[in-house]
Amino acid sequence: MAETDGQEKSEQPSAKKLADARNKGQVAKSQEINSLAIFSMGLLIIYFSKGYIGGKFWQMSTYIFSSLDTFELSINILGVYAAKGILFFVSVMAPVLLVLFLVSLIAGYGQVGFKFTPEALMPKFSNLDPVKGFKNSFFSSRPLVELLKSLAKLGLVGIVSYVILKTMILNTVGLINFTISEIVQYMLSNSVEFLWKVSLVYLLIAVVDFIYQKRKHKKELMMTKQEVKEEAKQMEGDPHIKSKIKSKQLEMAQKRMMQEIPNADVVITNPTHYAVALKYEIGKSKAPIVVAKGMDLIAKKIKQIAKENNVPLHEDVPLARALYKSCEVGEEIPENMFNTVAQILAYIYNLKKEKKKNSII
Repeated sequence: MAETDGQEKSEQPSAKKLADARNKGQVAKSQEINSLAIFSMGLLIIYFSKGYIGGKFWQMSTYIFSSLDTFELSINILGVYAAKGILFFVSVMAPVLLVLFLVSLIAGYGQVGFKFTPEALMPKFSNLDPVKGFKNSFFSSRPLVELLKSLAKLGLVGIVSYVILKTMILNTVGLINFTISEIVQYMLSNSVEFLWKVSLVYLLIAVVDFIYQKRKHKKELMMTKQEVKEEAKQMEGDPHIKSKIKSKQLEMAQKRMMQEIPNADVVITNPTHYAVALKYEIGKSKAPIVVAKGMDLIAKKIKQIAKENNVPLHEDVPLARALYKSCEVGEEIPENMFNTVAQILAYIYNLKKEKKKNSII
C-alpha cells in the first residue's frame, strides 16, 4: 500500500473522492479500447466498401497517369490535379475519417460516460516545471510501466503475426498454378483473415489494459484513515459553523415567535419562570395553538410584549409548566388540557365583552 506522510493508504476511495477526481478529468480510461475500436471499424469499412474505394482510386490513378502524356506539367495542370485530389478526399476519405472520429468518441463515452469538466481543460503551469518533469521522468515508475506494457503488447502481436504469416507464406507455394485473379483473391482473403486475427489479439490486450487501468486508478485514489475522517468532517460541516448556523436559526425562530405574541388570546404564566402564549381561532383549529413559549428571560420578554399589546396574562403555575413541557410552538394543546384552557379563554372573552359594553356606555 502507498503511504502519505507516514500513513498507509488502506481505505477505499469514497464516492466524493471519485467524483472530485472525475471533475478534474481523472478517470480510468484505456487508450487501447479506443485504438481497438478505430482499427476494427476501419477494417469493417475497408472490407464492405473496398469496391467503392478501389473504384475511386482506380479512377483517380487512371486520370492522372493517362493525362501525363497529353499535357505538359504547368501551374494550371497541377491546380487541376489538386482539385481532383481534394474532391477525392471529400468523397472517399473524409466520410471514413469522420466515422472513425465518431467511433473514437463512442468508445471513450462507453468507458467513462459523458462529463464536461472545465477544470480539466484549464492549463496547469506546474506541468511546465522542468525540475518536476525531471523527477516524474526519472524517479517515477509510470514511464517504466508504460514501456514494459508497450514491449509486451508489441511482443504478443509480433508473435501472433509471425505464426499467422508463417502458415500463409508456406501455403503460397501452391499459387504457382493459380491465375492472376485467383492470386489476387487469395491475397485479399488472407489479408482480411490476418487482420481479424490480429484484431482478436488486440481485443484481449484492450480488455486486460482496461481492467489494469481501473485497478490502477482506484489504487491511486486510495485514502488514509485520517483523510477519511477529514472528508467525513467536511461532509458533516465544521462544528463551529454548524453551531453558528443553529444559533442563527434559533434567533430567527424566536424573532418570528415574538412577532406572533400580539395576536395571542392569552399568555399563561407561573408567574416568573414560564410563559406560554395561546391563540384560538374558531373554525380554523380544533384546539388552542401555542404561538410562543419560553423560560426565565424569554418568558419575561413574552410577558413584556403581551402587556405592550394588551394581551391578557393569566397566572396558573401547574398549567404553565404542563403547557411548556408538553407543547412545541405551532402545536395544538393536549386534549387533557382542553377544559382548563377553555374556561380561561371563556373568562377572558367575557372580560373583553364587558369592556366593550362599558366603553360604549
